[in-house]
Amino acid sequence: MSAGHYYGLCQRYRGRAVEIRTHDGRSHRGIISNVNNNRVFLQPFGRNRNLGGFGYGGFGYGYGGFGYGVALGAIATLALLPFFFW
Repeated sequence: MSAGHYYGLCQRYRGRAVEIRTHDGRSHRGIISNVNNNRVFLQPFGRNRNLGGFGYGGFGYGYGGFGYGVALGAIATLALLPFFFW
């Protein structure tokens, strides 16, 4: 599927827990915090949740609450995770 398709899905599921698998086989789990034209930003679950150790904007997450980015063009699948998972 195209990057434009995944952009729309990520916009729709912002704030929801997802699992993203990329074409290179990597799996990323987290909450979608932001989406731009070429990346989706995830807040990871668990120990690595506070990237950088700063909590800007009242989110309690590092780097301004955006987490880390995954390229939209690299996404192979995107699946919603059930609420009880995390």
